[in-house]
Formats: sequence, structure tokens, C-alpha cells
Amino acid sequence: MARIVVLGGGFIGLSTALMLTRQGHEVTVLERDGGPVPGSPDQAWREWDRRGVTQFRQPHFLHPGGFRILDALLPDVTECVLRAGGGRFDMLTLMPFPIRDRARRDGDDRFVTVTGRRPVLEFAVATVAGQCVDIRRGTEVSGLLTGTPAGPGIPHVTGVRLADGEEMHVDLVIDAMGRRSRLPDWLTAIGARRPVDETGESGFAYYTRFFRSAGGGLPPYRTGFLADFDCFSLLTLPGDATTWSVTLFISSRDRALKQLRDPGLWAAVVAACPLHAHFLDGEPITDVLPMSGLLNRYRRLVVDGKPVVTGIVSVGDAWSCTNPSLGRGMTTGLMHAAGTAEVIREHCGDPLGLARGHDEMSETRIRPWYLDTLDVDRERQEQIGASIDERPCAFPAEPAALARRALRRAMMYDADIFRAFAEIMGMLASPQEVLGRPGLMDRVMGAAARDPVPLPGPSRGDLLRKLAGAPLVR
Repeated sequence: MARIVVLGGGFIGLSTALMLTRQGHEVTVLERDGGPVPGSPDQAWREWDRRGVTQFRQPHFLHPGGFRILDALLPDVTECVLRAGGGRFDMLTLMPFPIRDRARRDGDDRFVTVTGRRPVLEFAVATVAGQCVDIRRGTEVSGLLTGTPAGPGIPHVTGVRLADGEEMHVDLVIDAMGRRSRLPDWLTAIGARRPVDETGESGFAYYTRFFRSAGGGLPPYRTGFLADFDCFSLLTLPGDATTWSVTLFISSRDRALKQLRDPGLWAAVVAACPLHAHFLDGEPITDVLPMSGLLNRYRRLVVDGKPVVTGIVSVGDAWSCTNPSLGRGMTTGLMHAAGTAEVIREHCGDPLGLARGHDEMSETRIRPWYLDTLDVDRERQEQIGASIDERPCAFPAEPAALARRALRRAMMYDADIFRAFAEIMGMLASPQEVLGRPGLMDRVMGAAARDPVPLPGPSRGDLLRKLAGAPLVR
């Protein structure tokens, strides 16, 4: 078995470390943020200082696809989440009201997941990992160590150098440092080619508030998690211990709506959405939390068919990250962690084989989700941009975009089509897999021919009038 160091002690870094420890590897986790794991979930929410995680107290959601991986490979983490107040949530409860056929079917259990706020989810995985993994908090890495190349012209990483000068020599380094990973600069410093690095602004700004139930239950869902209105979207996610989050997100270029950070205006906009207003019926446990400037990023450690380095791989947000409004980050990270563990099991001791195998796995399993998220975001940005500019919306005409729009309309009326939609949204199957099923698109196009059901809510004109001091009409 191998000696492995994981850089980053967040949810995905610790999950990866646990998976590898249970394969028999000797794993050490190095986490830059100091301080011990809090003693309780409530303390984690109130006091845990995770400066290295920008979105630590922003909304998170573990999709059913991610839960299936967590429960299969790390069932003790699932149990710890539940003991910490996490709940079970069935995505089929989001089925639109026009659908009359609500009978349960074989296989519907696949749409169930567990929910929790990010500090509570990280508390759970850190509690379990702390029992069997060597975790060194408050430890900063300054660069990489190298040894004999495994292939001509390809540097081979043999460990890491810490900020205090200590050197750790291992068989494999895993970069789980998230969105802020400094790996490209470290690779340049050891003479490696820079990896593929595609980066761009996500283009959204977010305004979130968390609530706790006064009566002990979560608000009922009258539509899906994510609702798109004229020039903003509204995201409502269940948490743990009868908490939930409500997020308004807008285009980051829409300067007029940046006043949504004002709690009164924020609440007025949510209250003006009839299917969502009841999410205000709880005790606010935070102020309005703004977040912006997040990047979409994709990094690949193979260039022109050749690894730029061996002895190190990236996982989770360190490999790719996107706009978080679809809530895919944790699930994508768990998919990547599980795939990384499989590749290490198959290629342990073969640095070139591991580098190539990890690249193939990442490109096959993870990159399609990254590209799909970018496509969804581009379409939403065009819709919002058309509202801001007061012009017709230029919808993408590619077949995949047409199919995506048709599916979103058709799932309002057909229980089977809604399940197909929920498989994609829950990351149980890729859009290509679902939409490629024989006969499905014919059924989708038939159902999509019906007139759309618009979500009731304020227009951009309504919002601008509110900003000017006029009452906001519901």
C-alpha cells in the first residue's frame, strides 16, 4: 500500500482520505486552517473559522447521486450527519402540482438524500475521519518535492515542502485545496508544463439568508428548489435541525439589484413570490450573506496527450469548479473522490498509468457535468441579460439546448418525464444518458407542446419601482 498526503481538509479532501484509508493506504491530511474540530454541530455552525473556504456559510446541497456514493462508501459519515440533525429529503416531493399521478414506483428510493448546512456536513466527515486519519491542521504547504522522473521530460512529485521547512516524502500527493489551489504555480516551480487552465467569471451574485423553524418543521415545497424569474432566480434548500436557506441570485452586472443585500428589500422580493413567501415564516439566524466573484475553472494535468507531472492528482474543486446555484459541487467532488480511489487501487505503483488513468476517469465522469453546468449558466445569463437590456432573448439553438428547454417544460405535466428530469438534477444520470433513452425525447416533445406554466413573481419593472420607493406588488 502507498503513503499518501491529501492537501486540504474540507469535505472532499477528508472524504477522499477516508476512502483511501479504507483501502489500506497510509494517509495524512494537511489543512491550512488551524484550530480543532468543534465539539458539536451547533458549535460548528456558530464558531468554526474556515477562512480557507469562501462559501463555508453559503448554501450547500448533497444531491441523491452524491448521497448514494457517501452511503455506499462512507456509511458512518451518513450516520454522523443524521445524528448531527441532518434530515432525509425525497426529491419526488418537488413534483409539480399539475401532475396527478403521484403513486410510488420501484426504484424511487434513488431520489432520497440527506441534507445539512456545510459546517454540519464538514463536522460529520471530520468527526469520522479524526478517528482513523492523521489530520494536521494549521499546516501550510509551500511547494512540491521531486525525484527520479517516471517518464522522459515529466517531473515526478515525491512529496511536499511545508512552510516551516519540513519535508514530507510520500508515494502520492492529492490536491484537494479547492477553488484556491496553487498547483499550477507549484508545477511551474518544478519545471513542469502548466496544466490546461480554463477560467472565467461565473457572472452571478448571491444574497442568502438562513432560517430556523419556529414550529419544528421545514416549509413545504410548492415548486422546485430553483425558480427562475424575470431578472433573478430564487433558490431554497433544506438544511439540518429544521433550518433552511433562501438565496436570491442575479447577474453580477445588474448594479441596480445589488441593493438586495438590504434585508428589507431582500425580504420584500421573496414575499412577492407567492410560491416562496412562506419560506420567510421562520426565525432568521443570519443576516443577508452576499457572495460574488466566483470563477468557473477547469484544470487538466494532461496536455497534448502527455501528463505534465506524475505523483500528484487533483480532486474536486481543485480540478473543476462552477457557479454553485445548481448545487453540484459536493456531489461532483464525491464522484471524483470515488473515481480517484478506484484509479489508485488499479494503478498504485505505476505513476504514469495512474496519471493517465486519473485523467481518463476525470474527463469521462466529471467533465460532462462541468460542461453541462456552463451551458445551463450561459442560457440563464442570456435570459437575465435580455431582461436587463430590454431586448428579446436569443435562446441557444443547439440540439442539446432545445432538448434541455423542452425537458424543463415537459416535466411539469408527466410523472415519468419528471423522474427523468430529477435523475439529471439529482446527478443520478447524465443528461446525455437520460435524453438518449429510446422514445423519451418523443414523449418530451409531445408534453412540451403545451403552454408553459409561468411562475408567479415580480418582474424587473416591479423590482426597479421598489428600488425607487414604490410598494412591491405581489
